[in-house]
Amino acid sequence: MTSPMRLYDTAREDVVPFQPGRVVTMYTCGITPYDAAHLGHARTYLTYDLLQRRLRDRGHETQCVRNITDVDDDILRKARQLGVNYLDLAAEEMARFDADMRVLGLLPAFSEPRATSAIPDILGFIGMVLESGHAYQAGGGVYFKVASFPRFGQISHLNRDAMLRLAADNGGNPEDPNKSDPLDFVLWQPSAPDEPAWESLWGSGRPGWHVECSALAMRELGTTIDLHGGGTDLIFPHHECEAAQSEAATGEPFVRHWMHSGLVQLGGTKMSKSLGNLVFISDLLKEWEAGVVRLAIVAEHYRSTWEWDDQLLPAAARRLETWRSAGPGDGAIDEVRRALDDDLDTPRAIAAIDDAATSGHGVSGSAGLLGVV
Repeated sequence: MTSPMRLYDTAREDVVPFQPGRVVTMYTCGITPYDAAHLGHARTYLTYDLLQRRLRDRGHETQCVRNITDVDDDILRKARQLGVNYLDLAAEEMARFDADMRVLGLLPAFSEPRATSAIPDILGFIGMVLESGHAYQAGGGVYFKVASFPRFGQISHLNRDAMLRLAADNGGNPEDPNKSDPLDFVLWQPSAPDEPAWESLWGSGRPGWHVECSALAMRELGTTIDLHGGGTDLIFPHHECEAAQSEAATGEPFVRHWMHSGLVQLGGTKMSKSLGNLVFISDLLKEWEAGVVRLAIVAEHYRSTWEWDDQLLPAAARRLETWRSAGPGDGAIDEVRRALDDDLDTPRAIAAIDDAATSGHGVSGSAGLLGVV
């Protein structure tokens, strides 16, 4: 009998068995398309690509939904700066993102829904949260009432001060005078005069940041999903708020397993659009083949936070050449499977492939489990 896969669960703070049914439902938070895909994006989505590849190798079918946040503060701000329609900006950047991910060899998403496609679902979802008594109306908007949900903090395990600090740093606006509690978060908000707006029972406006993912995950995959992923920077506030509003609306568990990938740093600082310290995938692909870029990224364990170094690419190129020189075959494939089943231990898997290749055994099958063709 095959041993179960084991993965770190953020909410349980431990590596635990991951034993879904034959069809595995997964949701990963997608990009806000106002700039090109960077290494941080690639690191996150390669993590869930590797997971899907091993699950399929184990005989599962995977359904991985990756949303597109095509309406929120960031994209509206960038569209305003550029003097373009926010949907035109989103379409252009999504085309670039999809092209980069396709070249890197990511499996196609089961579904890639846009936030603006889900306004009726979002409105219905907010109605459910209001009816459950976990939300209130104020100032033309709708807010989630954190005090009404005792399990708030179940994923991040943060104290109140830490939550308030992160909320302020991530657009949560704790100083909003319409809030009953600074930690309460927006489900629906009035639109500024130059922003898109939709009619609702609570007035004209647009969705808050967190609500789209709950509505889309439920629409595409059902009330409870097997695994929810994203970068560690989304644990709070995004995923904490997402879980709270979802479980408040349905009364059922939202996610069975929370999985988060670590961040990529450049110059000792998190790589992010807001800081501008980005390495774009499209730029790397102009100089290096996709297999080299992919191998340089997956060589680091998905939960680690690590520093990008340009020397990682020449090293990955040499490694890939060694693997190719060994020719076709399934050398080290059992070791690679065991490593991936042990919390996606890619460094261990790669070391096993290295050993097999230098010993003259073909490793194409083993490399294929990592998506390296």
